[in-house]
Amino acid sequence: MRAFFIPAMASASLLLTACATAPNDPTLTLQTHKTPAQYAECVVPKLQGSALNPTVSQTQRSYRIVVPSKVAADNVLEAYKAQDGGKVFLYERHLLASSFMPSSFERAAQECL
Repeated sequence: MRAFFIPAMASASLLLTACATAPNDPTLTLQTHKTPAQYAECVVPKLQGSALNPTVSQTQRSYRIVVPSKVAADNVLEAYKAQDGGKVFLYERHLLASSFMPSSFERAAQECL
């Protein structure tokens, strides 16, 4: 029983560590020459093509794209006006096992720069 308990606790703590990142710190910060509207027009179809269901909201200076997650906090992409185009903040929460390769969410964000 004890031999099973120690590896199980170690695995559980690793999984929880992946979800324990601060929710206000972006996973990735990117620069683009596109405006926030142009960037959103590019990234939303890519997310929909990856079978993700994005929700888009906008303000005068930014676009916010939210993709719901069933196992962690929602993934968020925010594009803001910047001096030379836009600045993009990616907030992605995923399990440790999937962090070795870029997710379809991150790939779409980078392809639209």
